Amino acid sequence: MPDFGYERNARQQACAPLGAVLVALLVGCDGGAGDRWYTEEQVQRGEAIFEAQCMACHDEGARGDENWRTRDEHGNLPPPPLDGSAHAWHHPLDELREIIADGQNNMPGFGNTLSEEEIDAVIAWFQSLWPDEVYEAWEEYDEAGMEGHAGDGR
Repeated sequence: MPDFGYERNARQQACAPLGAVLVALLVGCDGGAGDRWYTEEQVQRGEAIFEAQCMACHDEGARGDENWRTRDEHGNLPPPPLDGSAHAWHHPLDELREIIADGQNNMPGFGNTLSEEEIDAVIAWFQSLWPDEVYEAWEEYDEAGMEGHAGDGR
């Protein structure tokens, strides 16, 4: 007597929970950028801080100046993109914090304006714009710290 797919459907229904568990385990174990250092709350807070403190120079969406690689007559560089399309990923987390707090080139320091938590929130926001490949490359720089940064010609 033919089963008209009843037996097969019963097997599929019995195995569905196991498949869901396997997918969840594989997604959770990828070790990739899904495991970023910041929280969604930091990202949301950082967006508001970026808009208030950084957007005037780094532009909407953290696009930066289109000529960010061209030095001005004083040798300073315009604001770079922070959206993952430029060199910000070459800076370990501690250096990103330091640049924001102390300033660099024409960028003023925000250490007297922003708390350490606010600086982290801004970094979280612009890093949330980075594609996974960029974030994963940044993680390697961050793990190496300043030692891994010395020879990259920044």
